Amino acid sequence: MDILFLVILGLVQGLTEFLPVSSSGHLVLLSNLFGIQDSLFVSIILHVATLLSILVVLRKEVWGIIRKPFGKTGLNIMLATIPTGLIAIVLMPLIESSFSGKFLPFCFLGSAVLLLLGWYISSKKKGHELTNKDAVILGIAQGFAVLPGLSRSGTTISAGLFSGVKKEEAAKFSFLMSLPIILLSLALEVYKIISLGEIISVNVVGVILAFIVAFLVGVVSIKFMIKLTEKSNFKWFSIYLILLALISIFVVK
Repeated sequence: MDILFLVILGLVQGLTEFLPVSSSGHLVLLSNLFGIQDSLFVSIILHVATLLSILVVLRKEVWGIIRKPFGKTGLNIMLATIPTGLIAIVLMPLIESSFSGKFLPFCFLGSAVLLLLGWYISSKKKGHELTNKDAVILGIAQGFAVLPGLSRSGTTISAGLFSGVKKEEAAKFSFLMSLPIILLSLALEVYKIISLGEIISVNVVGVILAFIVAFLVGVVSIKFMIKLTEKSNFKWFSIYLILLALISIFVVK
């Protein structure tokens, strides 16, 4: 991979991992458009970069979880991770086939609808602090968001807004609850590299630049998304997703 392509991958990862537009959906769409596939090793590097973005932006919350892993937030993350894992296991055959892009138009459109509903419902409710029940609901939403085109952040934040969770808390918890999933994803990708015996041959400078871009853009994206959720104004993202749904109808083979 050349440097420019790697930097573009870093930019896409940093933006779409946290904005409500689906990072996996974008990668599947790019793959169908240009026949481009990123290597497992590059995927791992970019996931580490976005993981680091969360740790930096939400360092106080993460440190609080480390100090009290069975405190309120830590327990809620555990409660959210269980249904996510169970749903992902059940849907695994569907998930694997979905990366061909055949569900992409429907998933992009589904994300758009969820964002619009979350925006509308949150304007009618006064938010409350996140409860154990809310955590489970967000975990269920995260489980279904493993399908390309269904935005993980958009789906989980919308689920929080549906439940009446305070807007900023819904956004922060959405990012915190992604930490175990990102770590599990990293472990799976490392296992694939080892089991497949993939030969790692990459442009070192390009990978380093891609990591830096993904990390920095990720930091900005998280902060922007938290602020945006406070206003609950997702209409432009919804319009963008509807356009992607239309494009993917003609692009996906």
